[in-house]
Amino acid sequence: MGKKKLQKTNAIRIIGQQKIPYNEYEFEWSEDHLSAESVTKKLAVADGKIFKTLVTVGNKTGPVVAVIPGNKELDLKKLAVASGNKKVEMLHLKDLEETTGYIRGGCSPIGMKKLFPTFLAQEANQYDAIIVSAGKRGLQIELSPAAILKVTSGKITDLTMATKA
Repeated sequence: MGKKKLQKTNAIRIIGQQKIPYNEYEFEWSEDHLSAESVTKKLAVADGKIFKTLVTVGNKTGPVVAVIPGNKELDLKKLAVASGNKKVEMLHLKDLEETTGYIRGGCSPIGMKKLFPTFLAQEANQYDAIIVSAGKRGLQIELSPAAILKVTSGKITDLTMATKA
């Protein structure tokens, strides 16, 4: 029985072309379970190792991408400061595919239609590799934070809200 050939997404093509080592994870998904928490359970990985890709719009820069641990919340004020904006707000879901080329639950920081300013949460430094969407629902890729920064021309910074005790 041969191994099923996975569909190559833009994200997988880009990291393949740059000869960046990565692992792919394919899993069953449903509309009701697209959150990073549900992916963490499906893949049985450490809480916080799955990172979600959030697309925002800055008042000066336009789209800004934030890649944060799935178990954390984005601090819009911190992202605004990091990206040189006075304020940022979440991109409307209806604009996600047109802006990035990706859909909700399959938005990868790698391989968007354009190279937007990208910021990776400093929590990524805790791991040799983190897991992000590979560009389609039910497909994730694991690679080093440095590799993500390289292919997105990203910066690592403090992006998440302090957790309430």
